[in-house]
Amino acid sequence: MPLGERGGWDKSESRYCGVETDFNDDMPQLLSFNLSTGGFDFVVATLMDPSYRPSMMEKGSSVSHVLPFAGSDLVLSPSQWSSHIVGKISSWIDLDSEDEILRMDSETTLKQEIAWASHLSLQACLLPSPKGASCANYARCVNQILQSLNNMQLWLRIPLVKNDDDSMDCDQLSDSWELWNSFRLHCEHHSQLSIALDVLSSLPSANSLGRWFGEPVRAAIIYTDSFLTNARGYPCLSRCHQKLVTGFFNHSIQIVISGKLVHSLPGVSSDSAADNIGNNIESAHRHPLRPYLDYIAYLYQRMDPLHEQERFELGYRDYLQSPLQPLMDNLEAQTYETFEKDLVKYIQYQRAIGKALLDRVPDEEASSLTTVLMVVGAGRGPLVRASLQAAEETGRKLKVYAVEKNPNAVVTLHSLVRLEGWGNMVTIVSCDMRHWDAPEKADILVSELLGSFGDNELSPECLEGAQRFLKQDGISIPSSYTSFIQPVTASKLHNSIKSHKDLVHFETAYVVKVHSVARLAPSQAVFTFTHPNFSTKKSNQRYKRLRFEIPVDTGSAMVHGFTGYFDATLYKDVHLGIEPSTATPNMFSWFAIFFPLRKPVCIQPGSTLEVHFWRCCGSTKVWYEWCVASPYPSPIHNSNGRSYWVGL
Repeated sequence: MPLGERGGWDKSESRYCGVETDFNDDMPQLLSFNLSTGGFDFVVATLMDPSYRPSMMEKGSSVSHVLPFAGSDLVLSPSQWSSHIVGKISSWIDLDSEDEILRMDSETTLKQEIAWASHLSLQACLLPSPKGASCANYARCVNQILQSLNNMQLWLRIPLVKNDDDSMDCDQLSDSWELWNSFRLHCEHHSQLSIALDVLSSLPSANSLGRWFGEPVRAAIIYTDSFLTNARGYPCLSRCHQKLVTGFFNHSIQIVISGKLVHSLPGVSSDSAADNIGNNIESAHRHPLRPYLDYIAYLYQRMDPLHEQERFELGYRDYLQSPLQPLMDNLEAQTYETFEKDLVKYIQYQRAIGKALLDRVPDEEASSLTTVLMVVGAGRGPLVRASLQAAEETGRKLKVYAVEKNPNAVVTLHSLVRLEGWGNMVTIVSCDMRHWDAPEKADILVSELLGSFGDNELSPECLEGAQRFLKQDGISIPSSYTSFIQPVTASKLHNSIKSHKDLVHFETAYVVKVHSVARLAPSQAVFTFTHPNFSTKKSNQRYKRLRFEIPVDTGSAMVHGFTGYFDATLYKDVHLGIEPSTATPNMFSWFAIFFPLRKPVCIQPGSTLEVHFWRCCGSTKVWYEWCVASPYPSPIHNSNGRSYWVGL
């Protein structure tokens, strides 16, 4: 039984909750009890009898020994194995043990159990946590398996530990992220290696927890002894745990309940509950862990429903898109339609234009003075409409030139002139703004040429080409814009790019609705452009060095790349942007831009990440180059625009 739905929109895996069980020979009964009686969606089931050791098998016997798995593949249907069972690899295995017999037994058993799970077409297997700080041999064996594995995921069990006490024993695990990072580096960031987090009763700091949302976490295992007791005697979680579980839901991370009943509840026998779930199940009338499942369902169902903007963006989360080439390519009708639905953006433009009109024309001249406004890059007319509405609101007279290079959009503009009665106020110009010979100077120049990184759709080049027909005291809307970058952990994006197996994709900047990322430090400003710019020595080339301080309590983290944003001043106090700390609410015209790193950078707690960014200009193209200088140098990405550029 899924945890529930909110408004019928959420079909994500986060609605599902499983239960960890012990070994049981009767897999059908185990499944029936936990799914039908307990209401869980799946079980994390031990596949092999835990007493089995390869070295203890009778040697030299001619008898063919059958491995002690929990029943044959025939005891459940293929769909039951696939949909309801996550295989749990024997927890005793220790592939980095000093004991050679144990180490060899562990390797043999690991391969046998994963081969069996693959035969059953399980979607995932839970690997036990590494037993110590050294996990090289364990990772080597898992990496071998990954090379020939089908689509099954391997979830490495990692305890959620980050201890900030420097005085603790060196034998204790101080930061489990370090353990995970070592393991995944040995396995070369393999896309089928994921994480199952063991959530304990005490939690690390919020910054430390935030790292995991950029990592490939597939499940969170919550122990029953991590639950508190409410006034009625039922299980509940602390506020910090509640916030964490809500974060798991938002990132489609499945919850698994593990352990025994530790709350004295009415109607639940403490004797039957004392056994591990799956043993003596015939005597149990009510699943002892059902109250924990009910509480997790309660947390899920009380979450606020997604806003309309978030529902629109669901299908775009972590999906890499190539940025638009606004000068080289003509936009299609569907793209125009998507942008035109963003009412918030055009309300902001209308506000800016209205304020500019009021500043430009005093009240006493409102009926006699006509303002010349040019919309450069008019598209299918939303800025023309916003300008006319601003004129009507302010009582100012307006003459509009709508300049558009896309002949297909020009057809729509001419249609709008007839349909909306713009004939006396709007002149359509089918031309590239950089080459148009305007019949008169403009008082106000309006454009929406901004990209996710501000200048990445050639707004500076276009507006500087068009400003020759703006009066010396004229107003440009936008008047300025600044780009920002932020270091992030983004394992999902990294693996998507890595799957292409070439250099080009790692040197391309992508437009992406970032979701499964961990933001490691506040964003910082990169490049700023101001319009109009009548300087005779202007250049659109830029260079910036930035230093990011990673908070000490975050712990070590992996930097997979940088998310880029922009913030624009349309006019005076009217802003528009997607930089997280100042983002315009409920606006969806722009997603972030993502600059990947060919080789992710591991940064230590409290250390500084030094980054260099360049905006380079040639006669036919504009491109970005970027690199990391500290904690250690990376190659300069996209040298000479060899992989990614924007055509002039």
